[in-house]
Amino acid sequence: MSPLDLSVEELAKVLDLANDIEKNPEKYAHKCDGKILATLFYEPSTRTRLSFESAMMRLGGKVLGFSSANSSSAAKGESVADTVRTVSCYADICAMRHPKEGAPLVASMASEIPVINAGDGGHQHPTQTLTDLLTIRSLKGRLDNITIGLCGDLKFGRTVHSLIEALVRYEGVKFVLISPEELRIPDYIREDVLKASGHEFIEVERLEEAMPSLDLLYMTRVQRERFFNEEDYVRMKDFYILDKAKMALAREDMLVLHPLPRVNEISVEVDADPRAAYFKQVQYGVYVRMALILSLLGLGVDLC
Repeated sequence: MSPLDLSVEELAKVLDLANDIEKNPEKYAHKCDGKILATLFYEPSTRTRLSFESAMMRLGGKVLGFSSANSSSAAKGESVADTVRTVSCYADICAMRHPKEGAPLVASMASEIPVINAGDGGHQHPTQTLTDLLTIRSLKGRLDNITIGLCGDLKFGRTVHSLIEALVRYEGVKFVLISPEELRIPDYIREDVLKASGHEFIEVERLEEAMPSLDLLYMTRVQRERFFNEEDYVRMKDFYILDKAKMALAREDMLVLHPLPRVNEISVEVDADPRAAYFKQVQYGVYVRMALILSLLGLGVDLC
């Protein structure tokens, strides 16, 4: 399941459901009684895995699964397809994270139950994108006519790629791509998504240059696990650090988002700024995953 699988109207219904869950949690507390979510996480995760588990438990369901490939039969050489066929006998719905791009799609083709992509390599992170859209819409009141700066690792950052692909479907969205030369957005995003959609975008290296024009700043960490050698990672990891001085350049109503985990790209001094929305973003992630689980189980928005 990707946000791009849904029309803009279907997306709005999922986000509306998530907002209703936020306002009326007791209404949904037993919707998934007797249902089981399997979390198949072939690479480490804190927020995404626990967010899915929290979402299912808040709906009254139960959770089973594994949190690393080493603790699954993948360590013995079992294929993703065979794993998900087996898990289909145990659970009603599944969330999968995998280091190989396309693995959740392969799993969904073999599965008897809905499979949610919880991140695949440097490719997509659909439920984070739904979280981002819900956060923006809830705090800004709209998804169109915004200027968003995306800063840091734009080459390997799957959250950035997914968010751009989702936002180009809304009118008046302008993109400011802030990164060093080595971590610029991949060509397929630049050519096939941004240029093909006709949306306005610019690429800059200095964060200070971009700050005054932004409605939203989406920070990302430089990901050690996506680099082929330690030397390149060490050279790039401190290229951008958001601090009080840079925040002083921004509009009073600009919001700062981050998919987390943060390393040092946002100074802890920014946490107290009312424009820092990244921990609110975490909470919205639970609501949107609750809405998605309900909908895929046929208990919420009809996505068929």
